[in-house]
Amino acid sequence: MSGVREASASACSSCACDVRSLMWAVMPSPSLAGSTIARYPVITPVFSSRWTRALAAWGDHAVRIVPASWSEPELDDWVAAVQRAYDDARSRNDDVVLVAHSLGCWAAAAWFAAGGSATAALLVAPPDTQHPTFPSERAGTFQSVAAQPLPCPSLLVASTDDPYCSAERATNFADAWKADCHLVEHAGHLNSASNLGDWPLGRQLLDDLLTPA
Repeated sequence: MSGVREASASACSSCACDVRSLMWAVMPSPSLAGSTIARYPVITPVFSSRWTRALAAWGDHAVRIVPASWSEPELDDWVAAVQRAYDDARSRNDDVVLVAHSLGCWAAAAWFAAGGSATAALLVAPPDTQHPTFPSERAGTFQSVAAQPLPCPSLLVASTDDPYCSAERATNFADAWKADCHLVEHAGHLNSASNLGDWPLGRQLLDDLLTPA
């Protein structure tokens, strides 16, 4: 990896729930089909997952995109962050792959609904925005996003015991997005508490998504 640079940054001193995410743009190694990845790791070091940090290391270059709204995530701000990351990534590579974790999945979905396009999308552990555990008082703008067919090959990865989204709801989201679905047994929110390490399965799933059938 040649380095990480920030296209936009904002400090975050606290985090109330584990459904908020940052955004990165990564130019991966040739083994990932030469595409550029825009991805969303978890928001703070407390909830930071080793696999989301490792994802940047899978590629040759990374750009971190940080939405301005932290304590009360705003959908429009996050969609704008997706667009900035896409523009940055596209300036270096025509192929852009979105990789989203948690709330970032809904930001990506909203970006696609607004006309965004990509080579592929990997959506990891989207929270159920209609579930009682969802922090509607802080991230209520995300509850307006409906799961609609995505314009590119997509894969949703979820856990059978995610406290923020049932496996049934995750499967429903995948169906609505016209995405394939891969359920991981007993992996929680696929975050640091899940003890996934560098998550080689995630890397393999991403490789498979980018490999022509």
